[in-house]
Amino acid sequence: MKFGTFYQQQMPRPWDDGEEVKSFSNHIEQAVLADELGFHSVWVTEHHFLEEYSHSSAPEIFLGAVAARTKRIRLAHGIRHTPPGIKHPARVAEEIATLDVISNGRVEFGVGEGATRLELGAHYIAGREKRAMSLEASEQIANMLAMSPYPGWDGEYFKMECRNIVPKPVQRPHPPMWLACTNRETIALAGRLGIGALAFSFVDPTESAHWVETYYNAIKSDECVPIGHAVNPRIAMVSGLSIDDDRATAIRDGYDCFNFFKFSLNATLMRDSVPGYTNLWADYVAEQADNGGCDMAIAEALAQGDAYTGASGTVEDVRRRMRLFENSGIDEVIFTIQGGRRPHAHICQTLTRFAGEVMPEFQARDAARRAQLDAELAPYIEAALKRKKWMKALDRHEVPVVEGIRKNISATVSQL
Repeated sequence: MKFGTFYQQQMPRPWDDGEEVKSFSNHIEQAVLADELGFHSVWVTEHHFLEEYSHSSAPEIFLGAVAARTKRIRLAHGIRHTPPGIKHPARVAEEIATLDVISNGRVEFGVGEGATRLELGAHYIAGREKRAMSLEASEQIANMLAMSPYPGWDGEYFKMECRNIVPKPVQRPHPPMWLACTNRETIALAGRLGIGALAFSFVDPTESAHWVETYYNAIKSDECVPIGHAVNPRIAMVSGLSIDDDRATAIRDGYDCFNFFKFSLNATLMRDSVPGYTNLWADYVAEQADNGGCDMAIAEALAQGDAYTGASGTVEDVRRRMRLFENSGIDEVIFTIQGGRRPHAHICQTLTRFAGEVMPEFQARDAARRAQLDAELAPYIEAALKRKKWMKALDRHEVPVVEGIRKNISATVSQL
């Protein structure tokens, strides 16, 4: 099993001058540390206009900065918004390919459609059409990355003439693709599309076994028709993480990070918003004061004794939790280490302790475990790729000539 870190780039109010500069700088430093410690990936979301919850509106730029300072860690989009109304698919393809080139082939390409009215409404995207938009564009982005030239497209949600997208990615036919998943329905969809499932529903390790079964059954089914030019049979699960020799301290140190993440996610979906005047952190603090959530979580964890398997706890607590994820079939656990007002130093300490005291056990088993699963899946993947309806490549004589501007100017002048 592999491990990664996940960034929303949260920014709870109030904001001091230089707050965003300091925060982004810290996130880059954390990613560099994760690379040095042997973490497999750093995942960054894409959101727009979601104040406090996520200031990660240009993840390709952030990951470019990380690429320049790291050597090995995978640079993962978790996820890019692919509806054409947010950004033209050709621009997304160019950005993915460029990042793959400058990182020497380290990109993971997650796709999704967004969910909030703040995001979708700003671009006049109807909620009932967002998935269809996203999937149409995602398939064409894969074609743009893999084909030379790209034949062009006249679809339901966007049109484009024949062009050759450059640069081409280092990873051929294109970087591994993932789908953001929030329930078992989208887990199954990811399997049917032949792409990785990036699960954001915060299920416990026991429930995750059902998600894994749903996903790999879909990969193996006759309904699996890859959306890309390759199949990426992987399932990743998001989790919190906080480590201390004292369980209660670990829970208290990590509580606001993960719980503000969940609180603000729900708020951006369900609550009315006034752009420029959010108060998510203040509302979260007030809610916690009313329900005593952290104290209750500590009491429940202490009562469980050695049966406790929370994401925040002692090294042995966390190790037990990771073993449950591994036994359920999860391929990668991604830690939401940045959230709320969690201090930079505490995040670095947590990463360091996990890498030194927990991660080696799972890394030692990963290669053999993955090789066995890949061998089991190989015939199903071969069958799935045969079911795919491939976009027809153009022969040289079929590629249209794009007239130069001088020819058009000459024709215009001759008519004067």
